[in-house]
Amino acid sequence: MGKAVENRWFLLMILALTWGSSFILIKKSLIAFSPIEIGAIRVGVSGLLMAPIGIRALRKMSRTHLKWIAITGFFGNFFPMFLFPLAQTRVSSSMAGILDSLVPLFVLVLGFLLFGIRSKLIQVVGAIIGFGGAVILMYFSESDTDESQLGYALIVVLATACYAVSALVIKEKLQDVPSKHISGGVFTIWMVPSLLILLFSGFFSNFKANAETMEALGYLSILTILGTAIAIILYYKLIQTTTSVFASSVTYLLPIVAVIWGLIDGEKFSLWYVVGGLLILIGIYLIREKKKDIRPVAR
Repeated sequence: MGKAVENRWFLLMILALTWGSSFILIKKSLIAFSPIEIGAIRVGVSGLLMAPIGIRALRKMSRTHLKWIAITGFFGNFFPMFLFPLAQTRVSSSMAGILDSLVPLFVLVLGFLLFGIRSKLIQVVGAIIGFGGAVILMYFSESDTDESQLGYALIVVLATACYAVSALVIKEKLQDVPSKHISGGVFTIWMVPSLLILLFSGFFSNFKANAETMEALGYLSILTILGTAIAIILYYKLIQTTTSVFASSVTYLLPIVAVIWGLIDGEKFSLWYVVGGLLILIGIYLIREKKKDIRPVAR
């Protein structure tokens, strides 16, 4: 197993399967838990698991670094954890997985708006094509009652924009901080508010140990431990042993895994999903040359 972890293709496949499966795991967790509970558990438990690393790292950081760690943690490891389950109360897991691949496009756009990072013309064209694909997906996103789910699809888009902000902050403000200190620090900081939210949400007082709840808790445990805490460590390992460009290739595989799980679970799938998804992936391909650190966050 030790040698396998050193293999870049093995790490890439594990990350694609892990993060691509997170959307169906969120869907299964929603059977018994609210979006607030899911988000709070993911961040809170991940913080507890990574606290030994995070506490030591935070003690050594300057106030400036602590500020940027808190900011990148909010946008990359806290807020989106609540947004995705909220969106998936009305949006299919496959749709959420496809829209999640918008992260590199937001890195391009927000990189220019927030930090003045200039891009090539071909990358701008890629961003336009990618957003066009997202518009198609959101326009044709419908529930079983034929009610448009545009608002909930936009929540997914907001979450991907948050991931992009986090990536940009790490690249521009935390370049000199070791990756494991960043990952440990952000979860440790946002662990406290997450556990408080979980406490006041009534999770502990209303918890009922019936079969449905325990099954959902099992899915949520897999999502939290593998999809949130361990996946981020594996991603940084992939970055360290290869390049950011190679690691970003997971962006192409995520939607495929998410769609396959959705189909297995009986979700409806439209031809427009294929059109929109392909446009997003084409957009990512056109912009990926320059934008490297597109996913320094857990799913």
